[in-house]
Amino acid sequence: MFQPQTYAIALSFMLISMLCWGSWANTLKLCPGYRFQLFYWDYVIGVLLGSFFWGLTLGSLGHSGPGFLAAIDHADIRHALLAVAGGVVFNVANLLLVAAIDIAGLAVAFPVGIGLALVIGALSSYVVSPRGNPWLLFGGIALVLAAIVVDALAYRMREQTQAAMSRRGVVICIVSGVLMGTFYPLVAGSMGGTGSPGPYAAGFFFAIGVAICALPVNWLFMRKPLDGREPVALAGVFRAPSRWHVWGAIGGAVWCTGAVMNFAASQAHLVGPAVSYSIGQGATMVSAGWGVFVWKEFGGAPAAAKRLLVWMFLLFVAGLTAVAVAPIL
Repeated sequence: MFQPQTYAIALSFMLISMLCWGSWANTLKLCPGYRFQLFYWDYVIGVLLGSFFWGLTLGSLGHSGPGFLAAIDHADIRHALLAVAGGVVFNVANLLLVAAIDIAGLAVAFPVGIGLALVIGALSSYVVSPRGNPWLLFGGIALVLAAIVVDALAYRMREQTQAAMSRRGVVICIVSGVLMGTFYPLVAGSMGGTGSPGPYAAGFFFAIGVAICALPVNWLFMRKPLDGREPVALAGVFRAPSRWHVWGAIGGAVWCTGAVMNFAASQAHLVGPAVSYSIGQGATMVSAGWGVFVWKEFGGAPAAAKRLLVWMFLLFVAGLTAVAVAPIL
């Protein structure tokens, strides 16, 4: 399998991860009228296809360990189940996140949900594998947490002028963030020690966990929608335009690309899971940028709210910069 051997290559993997994790949700925006529960079936297919693609390409190249298929065959049951469990936890968190995007928009759902996940995931991942300068790492995380608070204040100002389900949206974001922060330590645990499958096979087991969990949980969300709307009929999948199915699968494949790159970078020398996950979750800033500048989610917000968004971006950049240099200082 291919494994980054220098920090520069590992950092490029983490930045790709950040861009993928922060951009996949645009595919949901490109399917207007497609209920997110229906979109999610296509998304899961994309995650599975993405894990196969990267496993059979990067996971089968290089000389840093066994190839993708050999790694699957030689992985012990404990490590495989840890990766599957990570996929299960992620799936519940991601379904909640997609619901929050539907209710509150990209500019709010990602900074609050994923920002909270960054704090929880980085701290717990550091416990699993303590690598990187702790002062820079946790100082950067503190700056990101400040950015989350600023974004929440901007959202509150926006909601004073727009009718929206603000409380429900924020609560769903918080629950999603807590769960999203707990999946990565499970995956990190699956990639360490004797009998571990390595990052590419771990990504495959992770995708299996996502698919297995989606069957009952997404079906439940179809019957009991979190956005307060009427239940979703499965027949809507067959009535949807073909391009919506394509966008859903692309969304899943893009997210999976970010995950595989992040898993691989976390195993590089000097990096570790805490740093890799933290930089990957710079996706918060990327997605907020999409929401603010492309989808105009704060177009009618007061000027004070827009000024707070500027501070949010500055705090995120400062925090992520601190995290990025933590492994080398």
